[in-house]
Amino acid sequence: MSVLGFTDIVQGPLMQYLRLSQVIGGDVAEHSRLVQAAFDAQLQYIALAAESTQPGQYDIITLLKPTSDQISAIQAYREKHRTSPFFNHLSAISESIPALGWVAISFAPAPYVKEMNDAGQFYTNRVLKEWKEKDKNHVDWVKAWVQTLADLQVFIKQHHTTGLVWGGKSAVKMVAGPPPPPPGCPPPPPVIDFTSPAGDAGLDRSALFAEINRGSDITRNLKKVTADMQTHKNTALREGPAPFKPPLPKKPAASTKPITADKPPVFVQEGKKWLIEYQKNRADLVVENAEMNNVVYVFKCENSTVQVKGKINSITLDSCKKTSIVFDNLVSSIEFINCQSVQMQVLGKVPTVSIDKTDGCQVYLSKDSLGVEIIYSKSSEMNVMVPKGDDYAEHAIPEQFKTIITPKMTLHTEIVENKG
Repeated sequence: MSVLGFTDIVQGPLMQYLRLSQVIGGDVAEHSRLVQAAFDAQLQYIALAAESTQPGQYDIITLLKPTSDQISAIQAYREKHRTSPFFNHLSAISESIPALGWVAISFAPAPYVKEMNDAGQFYTNRVLKEWKEKDKNHVDWVKAWVQTLADLQVFIKQHHTTGLVWGGKSAVKMVAGPPPPPPGCPPPPPVIDFTSPAGDAGLDRSALFAEINRGSDITRNLKKVTADMQTHKNTALREGPAPFKPPLPKKPAASTKPITADKPPVFVQEGKKWLIEYQKNRADLVVENAEMNNVVYVFKCENSTVQVKGKINSITLDSCKKTSIVFDNLVSSIEFINCQSVQMQVLGKVPTVSIDKTDGCQVYLSKDSLGVEIIYSKSSEMNVMVPKGDDYAEHAIPEQFKTIITPKMTLHTEIVENKG
């Protein structure tokens, strides 16, 4: 039943996703072949579990390797095609495909699949927003993929609620080599040298027992404590040195710098990609002579300013803090991910600004970019500066919403205005 249930997913919503991927073509079609291979590998693993007893941990790792390799290939394809016009499609799959790792979770794997499905929702929403008015195939493509993972979650609840069930009676026949040998035996205890003067120890032991057997005579040589030696009668004996107190740790001097493991700064061009990483306190970072198909990726920069001259494809700021970006024109979008206190200024035109998991983002627009689309999620303190004469008019992006259920049993969401 487990194999048949998974086969229904492969022949149902997954097949629809594969068909629509071929209709869309390009990178989406090529990417879908890797997805199909991943599901085929998982189907073989589930079929093996249905007819076999659970193998050892080393064998399980070996058996899961085909699925793991396909997941890595899917995510690597996305990273190598960041300039693709279907980058959102590739990202939606790459962010949620780890759902196939549910077979390695030993307790309640169904919620994990839902979590992975939600992880890809940010990009599926972008696909819907970009293509819903252009091509219905892309909308159906999103629905097919989301339904695939939703059916996978239902399948797990029905057949593998508490983890993958190994329901067979035969042992797994491993093709791979034997597992690594177990760790060696602990070292033997130290050897006692009986040739040394051990007889002395025997004599000492005999003398000890002889002293114990003396009975009351054993206390004959003890010194008697007189009244002047007793602390409760002689208060002077109570005065002693203060109890020991460990010294307080010394505070480091103001000039002492904490030891850090900062990585060296990077400013290089690798093919079509400009990498700007780990820059701190730099205001002179300039990208020049970039082409239209180039992308700029800014990672973990702090207190820095980057200027991009000319027209390029896209810009991404990832995990940056107090960093500003100034650019002329973009073909696609600028994206902020996991940033704090960042700013951007466009001098020409930018179609899309994406803000994800960012606290504090100032967006300065030009007159040519007033038609920009701003997509955001899990972010706060966002402001848009719209040109007004020689100055800017500041507008705050809403962060709080209210959702109600209508009489038609649908959801209606509206902005909650801040009246404070």
